[in-house]
Amino acid sequence: MVEPHGKGGRPRSEQARAAVLHAVDDLVVELGYSAVTLKGIAERAGVSRQTLYRWWSTKAEILLEASAIDARQELDVPPHDDPATHIAAYLDALIAFLTGSAAGTAYRALLGEAQHDAAVAELLRNSDPLGESAAAAIERALPGDALALPMPQATALLVGPVFFWILSGRATEALDSNQLTDEFIRLAGVISSGS
Repeated sequence: MVEPHGKGGRPRSEQARAAVLHAVDDLVVELGYSAVTLKGIAERAGVSRQTLYRWWSTKAEILLEASAIDARQELDVPPHDDPATHIAAYLDALIAFLTGSAAGTAYRALLGEAQHDAAVAELLRNSDPLGESAAAAIERALPGDALALPMPQATALLVGPVFFWILSGRATEALDSNQLTDEFIRLAGVISSGS
């Protein structure tokens, strides 16, 4: 299968694209973000550097695309009838993604890099798969006008405690998704139907 890329030029091979996206995740886990190079990604994927440059400008772009694909799959939790159960399931998936997935490790590396690289920070501002997944989980659990906060604040409130806990190196066993859900629902000012 061949898929066109947004930059124009020749269409890209889906097989080569998949190889690049798998390679970047693996390399970040093995070497760390700073040691990964476009040359190394190309070699691991078995493609030329020209192939990479035709589709992406930086390793951060490749890494974000790889993380986004996996995040969409890993963070798409099945719907639950109870809003709290749905939010807790999303938080469990988020914890697993950030701590047990190569794509989650890659995403954490991007977050770290964004703290001192304005271009990476801009990439994440323009396309944040975790923010998108959190918004989707909130909208599915609390449809309509049940939420009293603007969505950007609600997503930050939902994922912020998990990010802080994991990125500061604390043990994830102490994270209680049900307790975090209760706090989210309380702090988000969810409007009950009787109000």
